[in-house]
Amino acid sequence: MSTHVLRCDGAPVPIALASLPTTQTSAIPESSTLDELLPVMAADSLPRLIVLGEDAGLAAVLTHLLRTERLGVELGYVPVDRTYGSRAYETGTGSAAAKRALEGKAQETPLVRDDTGSVLIGRATIVGERGQKLEGEAYVDDTRLFTGKVAALHISPMLELPGLQATVQRGLRKRRWIEGRALQLGTSGAIVTRDGITADRIVKRSTFYRHHEPWLLVR
Repeated sequence: MSTHVLRCDGAPVPIALASLPTTQTSAIPESSTLDELLPVMAADSLPRLIVLGEDAGLAAVLTHLLRTERLGVELGYVPVDRTYGSRAYETGTGSAAAKRALEGKAQETPLVRDDTGSVLIGRATIVGERGQKLEGEAYVDDTRLFTGKVAALHISPMLELPGLQATVQRGLRKRRWIEGRALQLGTSGAIVTRDGITADRIVKRSTFYRHHEPWLLVR
């Protein structure tokens, strides 16, 4: 098995990973960098890529693997601090996450993507135009999540099936998460933020769902 480290935006390298081959990249790895790296790794029958960075960096890597049909690459995740993704996938952080990414076994894990083909690692938040209340209707599978107006809609992936969970924000009320395979939203206008990256266009519809193939998370 060959293991390679992708170091995003100068993230600290834990001692356990210091001797491994490493590629430096930006916080959001570019496709050109991955296009150079992945064919080299593919020469091994069990390639493993360890991503040092944040949720958005891992999401970009996994989105590229999805679009280039390379979901057979094992992925380890080593965030510096706790993130929505580290909590969802129980990876740990820092040295503990590095040890798990190096010594753990790859497990088939639900892959959550949206209708733009982008993978979600930690949290998506949807609000109305200009940050106002979100108006519309949303369903998780056959369960209506809300109709009318809410402050925000949140979606997160799950470590196990059915794959994703969603909730709405209504003031200070305790949130109730609904689990399912897919979330569908219809709205008069919304802005989607995926793993901290806000889209630059307003949408009338948004769908997040479990892809028919899993990804290989090392834990």
